[in-house]
Amino acid sequence: MKPIYQKVLENLDTCPALALATVTCTFGSTPQKKWTSAVFNENGLLAGTIGGGVVENQVTEIVRKSLPAKRSGLYRFDLDKDIRLEEDAICGGHMDILIDADPGIHRPVFEQLVKSLQQGIPGVLATRVAIKPDHPVYIDRLWVARTDPGWSTEEPLQEGEDELVFLEHVFPAPHLVIAGAGHIGKALAHLGNLLDFEVTVIDDREEYANSINIPDADHVVVGNIGQVMEQVMKTTDTYVVILTRGHRDDADALRACIGTGAAYIGMIGSLKKIALMREKFTGEGWATRQQWEQIHAPVGLRIHSRSVQEIAISIAAELVQVRNNKNPSHG
Repeated sequence: MKPIYQKVLENLDTCPALALATVTCTFGSTPQKKWTSAVFNENGLLAGTIGGGVVENQVTEIVRKSLPAKRSGLYRFDLDKDIRLEEDAICGGHMDILIDADPGIHRPVFEQLVKSLQQGIPGVLATRVAIKPDHPVYIDRLWVARTDPGWSTEEPLQEGEDELVFLEHVFPAPHLVIAGAGHIGKALAHLGNLLDFEVTVIDDREEYANSINIPDADHVVVGNIGQVMEQVMKTTDTYVVILTRGHRDDADALRACIGTGAAYIGMIGSLKKIALMREKFTGEGWATRQQWEQIHAPVGLRIHSRSVQEIAISIAAELVQVRNNKNPSHG
């Protein structure tokens, strides 16, 4: 997922009076899990989520009171209220939420974090919370990239008498590569952005492959689709969707992806087209039968989609399904 810290930086430029709320501990049934975060201002939620509904309303009230003095705090929210109390949460558990009422002082740390992730380097965000009676909570942060000395994968919580140290593992966003900048590619780029993928769109038509036509893409590449796809780094966090305008470009893009270990490879097409391409690929030795079976073709969940938007939704749903099965903590 795209880190909430990037959203913090984006919003600090226009609204310096912000608060960053992070779930640091959960027990029982809760609307969100540990390390989910959200950005608030005095009017409410700006980005992210910590569970919606009652909890976010309560956090908004705390933020509204905390921002003038930039008074941070660590709060516990009980979610086991009586069902007859319509405005209370009844999930059955509790959540501890750290509200940082002055995240701007950590801008250099967040900038280091985002820069590392843009380079594909994960790391740990260490957050030290000093707690003393009758004093505001003091928050200090440190980013340790995986390439730095001191990188660790130890248990993410240390406790002392008057302080807590949280170690949050932060990873680069999964990469969605869309071959084809037509109507479906454009719609899927929009959904991919909303779903926190880093989105790259590739096409050989400059009139389609540009930031004006596809504003939701992080990267737009103009060039021979097969050749560009060869150059794209493919990892276990790469999701490829092939939506080109012709069978040849589809085949070239697919050949560049088979056997690479990408998390997801999907290709649009009729059942007849898919069958013919399967015969061609296995017959020419471009793919083994096992490799072909791992391709999502025809792409998308079977929801009887007809319109461009419905097709894009079916593909996006399948991407989320694969991503969440691969990383259950995302679900």
